[in-house]
Amino acid sequence: MDQWFTANLGDAMLAGEDLERVCALFERRHGRNATTAVLMRHENQGRLHCELVLYFPPELADLAAAVGAHVCGQPGLPGLGVAIGSPQRLSELTDA
Repeated sequence: MDQWFTANLGDAMLAGEDLERVCALFERRHGRNATTAVLMRHENQGRLHCELVLYFPPELADLAAAVGAHVCGQPGLPGLGVAIGSPQRLSELTDA
């Protein structure tokens, strides 16, 4: 299954609590030594403030469902970073 998932946490300045919740769920389900990661990007779609958008790879479908993420395509690389998990997961995208 190659389906990715996305969750928009809204205004990046106000998304801290929601991001902490996602990170805590990730750690409980996958541990600190996980080989996967939740990815993130600050996106501005013509609004005054940017929004924090999370991207969950296919192997994190359980976590994505738990936070109400929606199905999406694989995210583009520009501006993409690691919210929590292994930086190697992002490297795998750049190597593909």
